[in-house]
Amino acid sequence: MLKVGDTLPQFEGTNQDGETVNSEKLLGKKLVIFFYPQANTPTCTVETCNLSDNYSQLEKAGFQLLGISGDSVKKQKNFHNKFAFPYDLIADENRNIIEKFGVWQEKKTFGKTYMGIVRTTFIFDEKGICTRVIEKVTSKTAAEQILNG
Repeated sequence: MLKVGDTLPQFEGTNQDGETVNSEKLLGKKLVIFFYPQANTPTCTVETCNLSDNYSQLEKAGFQLLGISGDSVKKQKNFHNKFAFPYDLIADENRNIIEKFGVWQEKKTFGKTYMGIVRTTFIFDEKGICTRVIEKVTSKTAAEQILNG
């Protein structure tokens, strides 16, 4: 998994509108990239809505946000439209970005072991250097975790 001091990996992803998002164009502002397991699921919805509800505070603190999951563009579009998120959601179906960040890991739920996205938030400075990794994301207070870090 990416750690503090690492450089933002170069990547291109497709957002909910089918537009290409290039990591190099995200430099210059503080950046929050949050990975979530699946669009429109209860815990992921709580997290993304918490970030959306607190977006103006995050923006005031100088952050830009980007959410990434392995969902299709269509699923991301439906999720984005349903809640009118003020930030992009990237569809990473082939897991290129997910694997560059190291969040595709073994998980356990109800005794079952499987591979999946580990809910993780990465914070980068204006130059693209990772300044924080939040591995224990609390969905209900995700924005607070970022702001009070």
